[in-house]
Amino acid sequence: MKQGRPISIVNGRVVTPDGIVEGVVRIVESAIAQVGAGNAQSDDEVIDARGALVVPGLVDFGVFAVDKPAFHFGGITRAALMPDQSPPLDLPSRVNYIAKSGKPDFWVHPLAAATRALEGRELAEVALMREAGGRGIATGRQWIADSGVMLRVLRYAAMLDLVVVSHAEDSGLVGSAVATAGEMATRLGLPSAPPQAEALAVARDIALAEMAGAHIHFRQVTTSAALDLVRAAKAEGLRVSAGVTPAHFMLSDLAIGDFRTFGRLSPPLRSEQDRHAVIAAIADGTIDVISSGHDPRGPEDKRLPFSDAEPGMAGAETLFSTTLTLVRDEVIDMARAFDLLAGAPARLLGVEAGAIREGYEGDFALVDPEKPWVVDRRKMAATADNTPFDGQPMQGRVLGLWKGGVRVD
Repeated sequence: MKQGRPISIVNGRVVTPDGIVEGVVRIVESAIAQVGAGNAQSDDEVIDARGALVVPGLVDFGVFAVDKPAFHFGGITRAALMPDQSPPLDLPSRVNYIAKSGKPDFWVHPLAAATRALEGRELAEVALMREAGGRGIATGRQWIADSGVMLRVLRYAAMLDLVVVSHAEDSGLVGSAVATAGEMATRLGLPSAPPQAEALAVARDIALAEMAGAHIHFRQVTTSAALDLVRAAKAEGLRVSAGVTPAHFMLSDLAIGDFRTFGRLSPPLRSEQDRHAVIAAIADGTIDVISSGHDPRGPEDKRLPFSDAEPGMAGAETLFSTTLTLVRDEVIDMARAFDLLAGAPARLLGVEAGAIREGYEGDFALVDPEKPWVVDRRKMAATADNTPFDGQPMQGRVLGLWKGGVRVD
């Protein structure tokens, strides 16, 4: 799929890294050629945005499945795929296959498994997987408990200039827990782990990353204590970044009160105090990325007792709308929202995308930030309907999506 005629988007409000501007966005040969003042050329295909926002295609960092209909619904044009596949992404051939799998209307950037079979013991052939298209190294759903192995992973990554994506929960404390220790877990009689399990994992991995001179990204940081550690590490100038999913700033462990397994997540939903700490961390820049954590799970995984259900949520379709709640609540502005959703993830992956900027990939969407809709799991485009936001009213919908200057149906 290659762009034919140049296109010019007119009468839109363009969300750039510096704020919202008015003017023309021109896409030529799949790249952004012009942003701002100017006019469409005589041979351009002209798209009238009619006052809609012109925004970059979202870059979803750390998904567990390639689910194009759901991604396109949510305005997502690229995703970094976690190595937790069947089989795991621990061989160059598997990484290469995944790197080509979504094209041309969706680009998948595989994250290579840090260890063979994601078992946390023996390093995988990361250098070869990088050559095959790997854009980062990830520990998968699990924390690497062996500090020596994790240090070797980080040193290897530093030599290759790849980010290491870590799961931040001390496995020795978490065990088979499915909830955060506290009043709700006690009331429901669920196996739980203390929230400090996250802080312990973050503290160790920051220390090891400092020793190795590596960039470590915590895919989800969801507790006040762990966020304080990330905040302090950044103040010291360490190469540390952090992400979160909307569930952890929209919901607390109150959402599992009826044993609803759509709220069974990893890490588990936290206390209301931690939820507010996450919002504060988004506001002050401690959190760099908001991602969907898209992990569609069918009834065979979710229609089970809470402790037996698999963790995960179908999040691609609600990623944009839930993040807009932070803009309406004046936690962040629109430019910052799209840096969290697109710009920062693209920088982690080392791709020139995720922003409306001259020279970048022509991935963009037209969106109406005020358009109301209601999440209905029965009508979702995802391969499974396990959303904790079922029945919740939302604002903000994608009106049209383009990948490399070509309309995505």
